[in-house]
Amino acid sequence: MRYIKQCLLNLLVILFLSEHLNAQIIDMWDKTISNKLQSEKTQWFQDAKFGLFVHWGLFSQAGGEWKEKRFYGVSEWMMQRGKIPVAEYSKLVEDFNPTKFNAEEWVNLAKDAGIKYIVVTAKHHEGFAMFKTNFSNFSIMNTPFKRDPLKELSASCNKKGLKLCFYYSQNLDWHEPNGGGNDWDFVEKNKDYSSYYNTKSIPQITELLSNYGPLGLIWFDMPGGISKEQTQSIISKIKKLQPNCLISSRIGLGLGDFRDFGDGEVPPVPVKEPWEAIFTHNDSWGYSKFDFNFKTVQEIILLLTDVVSKGGNLLLNVGPKGDGSIPEVSVKCLLSVGKWLQVNGDAIYGTTYGPIPPQPWGVSTLKTGKLFLHVLHWPKNSQLIVPGFTGKVSEVKILCNNTPLVWEQNASTMTITLPKEIPDETNTIIEVLLTGPLNESYFDAPIVVSPWYDHCNLDISRARNFGNSKIEHLTSSHYFGDWKHNTCATSMQAPADSISYQLNFSEVGDYKIILEYSCPFENSGQEGLLKFDEQKFYFQTLATGNYDNWHPLLFIQQTVSEVSIKEPGIRKITISPLQNGKELFKLNRVVLTPIHFN
Repeated sequence: MRYIKQCLLNLLVILFLSEHLNAQIIDMWDKTISNKLQSEKTQWFQDAKFGLFVHWGLFSQAGGEWKEKRFYGVSEWMMQRGKIPVAEYSKLVEDFNPTKFNAEEWVNLAKDAGIKYIVVTAKHHEGFAMFKTNFSNFSIMNTPFKRDPLKELSASCNKKGLKLCFYYSQNLDWHEPNGGGNDWDFVEKNKDYSSYYNTKSIPQITELLSNYGPLGLIWFDMPGGISKEQTQSIISKIKKLQPNCLISSRIGLGLGDFRDFGDGEVPPVPVKEPWEAIFTHNDSWGYSKFDFNFKTVQEIILLLTDVVSKGGNLLLNVGPKGDGSIPEVSVKCLLSVGKWLQVNGDAIYGTTYGPIPPQPWGVSTLKTGKLFLHVLHWPKNSQLIVPGFTGKVSEVKILCNNTPLVWEQNASTMTITLPKEIPDETNTIIEVLLTGPLNESYFDAPIVVSPWYDHCNLDISRARNFGNSKIEHLTSSHYFGDWKHNTCATSMQAPADSISYQLNFSEVGDYKIILEYSCPFENSGQEGLLKFDEQKFYFQTLATGNYDNWHPLLFIQQTVSEVSIKEPGIRKITISPLQNGKELFKLNRVVLTPIHFN
């Protein structure tokens, strides 16, 4: 009887989410569900999953410091941030001599780290060419180094089987009178952007496509200054010279072969078209003498897991020093990530986004015949519940040690019995071998709330919105170049402007319900209402600080209720303002924390 009841409850949740959540998230996230078919041209990119970004240029020589002034934040923008005249900045050329650069060491590091492609800054916004060019004297060939590092990287990548790719800033060029961005040396209204494109940008792009062998992709940045027709002509030239070379979406105007999200941004839901998330190892993209906020090995593995579970690639940046060496902390970290990938790479490379939506235990990835469950949080009762699962299973095992596991399956749920000891504290991957196709259930499967986890995070992308409430993507910055991205429920100003979740509680027990939100000073002190089924809980909003694109979006966690689950099953949470007024808050997520259970 309990089995039948649980199946009916699961079905109710599936019907609710299928009707409402699917359409809402698609509307929220442009191009999230695309009908674009995978092509042979982009297949290598979608299979690669892990790339290395390298920001290297004259800015590496300065390291974020100019005339005893330190530029905190991203170092590669130092010239623009300090309004340093071209004549002064160009003197860095005299001392730029990266004698510790070794192309083979770079490529071996990337190979050992499990990286499949390398994107190197051929020319960043400073205008300095890190290659031999006939269209500017501002290049590495006119430094004491007098070598073309891109040529050496090309030879090493070909030898090791990695795809070499180039970053090229096609619009911003602070060195050139007609280039974009420099308004302290050159009068903006006098600039001829077409002249810059025709005499430097396009000719140098042509050199990169002609002199370095087959390229995986061209990574453009900061478009502007020319029309869509002119941009299309650049694309035509690229396709003529290297038909298989991919073009990043940052060429602008909705063009390109794959989509790059904002710096440090991961979409809240899967994206089917080819896409890439770009992160840097610390906070600066170029080398900084005083930036030591490096991500740990565990943080990078979790970031890679999150990105891949949504169908994307992680392009992780390192900033070599002016002498050409990669910081030791980055070297050690990359090698450790590579060791993890040697064991777990089958659940990363060549996969698509996970068909099972995020659960308290983690996320999923998929490839033909295999479902991978990335267990980031180990259930204390060792029972892993996989909702919305309808596939046929032949075997379940732990990927890193091939330990077979026992599982049970009903019409829409699989339960796997895990060992008591956790094989990998960061991410233990369960491999489920399938004997047939697995239906996509990302937008249909319920979130299972269980007391066997320390908490259950309900991301706002899984909620349904009503009235004038919206689910929006918000961007803010803590300091120059540090972009933070959050998806929040906004525009909740009246009782009818609400959001709700439908949840499936697996066990009897008591829970705290915590709201994580941001609220400006002038909006604080308003009353809100949280309904748990028919129970009502009132709360007053607390101030976290004002927000705009150039100021941080800060969040507070506020406990607003405690609820008791007397019987497992479906429950509904609704959140709204109590009265008409200003926007209640920007709600980032709801957190359920178990406090008592049997």
